Amino acid sequence: MSRGREAARRSPGEPWGGVRPFSIKTKLGALVVTSVLITTGLSVIAVHTKTELRFITVFSMIATLLITQFVAHSLTAPLDEMNAVARSISHGDYTRRVRENRRDELGDLAVTINRMADDLEAQDRQRKELVANVSHELRTPIAGLRAVLENIVDGVTEADPETMRTALKQTERLGRLVETLLDLSRLDNGVVPLRKRRFEVWPYLSGVLKEANMVASARAGIASGSGSHTRKDVHLALDVFPSELTAHADPERIHQVVANLIDNAVKHSPPHGRVTVRARRGALPESLELEVLDEGPGIPRSEWHRVFERFNRGAVSRPHGPGSDGGTGLGLAIARWAVDLHGGRIGVAESERGCRILVTLPGLPSSPS
Repeated sequence: MSRGREAARRSPGEPWGGVRPFSIKTKLGALVVTSVLITTGLSVIAVHTKTELRFITVFSMIATLLITQFVAHSLTAPLDEMNAVARSISHGDYTRRVRENRRDELGDLAVTINRMADDLEAQDRQRKELVANVSHELRTPIAGLRAVLENIVDGVTEADPETMRTALKQTERLGRLVETLLDLSRLDNGVVPLRKRRFEVWPYLSGVLKEANMVASARAGIASGSGSHTRKDVHLALDVFPSELTAHADPERIHQVVANLIDNAVKHSPPHGRVTVRARRGALPESLELEVLDEGPGIPRSEWHRVFERFNRGAVSRPHGPGSDGGTGLGLAIARWAVDLHGGRIGVAESERGCRILVTLPGLPSSPS
């Protein structure tokens, strides 16, 4: 760990290394003592050498002023630097830092300013990532709702109760995502509510896959900066065993996980490929093991630890299937965030072909024996 990082982890009032041998009070006291000693020494010399007192007074003033100027500069120079850094921070530049090369109160102040800059930089980064995450999540229900409405307007489907129920479902999901913004604002305090309940896995995942197919159809006509996402050729398959399998989790958060994993798998699938969502019972009561498998090029083992990083879009030569826009690199990061909220695990698993993402949800806590 670097010295700067080490210093940044100290509390504001903690001396460097536990000892503060050169505090400002000590320096000012030494300045007064040195001035008195110089004046006294020159006075003694004047008495023994019979030098005129006015010369001794002038020499004493000059020596005292030089020492005072040196001490004052050592105190004001870091204050000027701190002022410049604070002014940069106030203008939104959180990259500048104060040098931490002092062992006095100004050194502690420099540590505090650098820590404040680190916190502000982290909050600014989180704010930008939050906007990106929200935009990414809102795109799915909006695309699904647009698909339903466009089909009705174009006469492809009729506005029957079933179609309108699908549109209503997308609208409700959009409303829930907007409400999630209030929950995300509480992340800084580490408080994000989970609305866990027991649900049947087969009908739940069937609905998620149906929405994924609907979104794929909707995006066929939505242009992005790098082309259009037209992966309607990929077949989505569901494998749940046993058929009456149930789980205990927050359905809305799990929807985020599965939808983003499917979206990622579809983008990496070959033409007319297959993406399988598999669900099995976990080790604990109401626990769940989810797998999403594709037939794409897979992920190199050296990249496994970076898969769930924000804005990571893969390092293989041609990572995305035909018609894919490449994504924003946020889907898997959002999936990991939702799984972490449940206290579960998510990661890349061994697979003979393509990529296999394994999600483990803890379910109900085990009762003490």
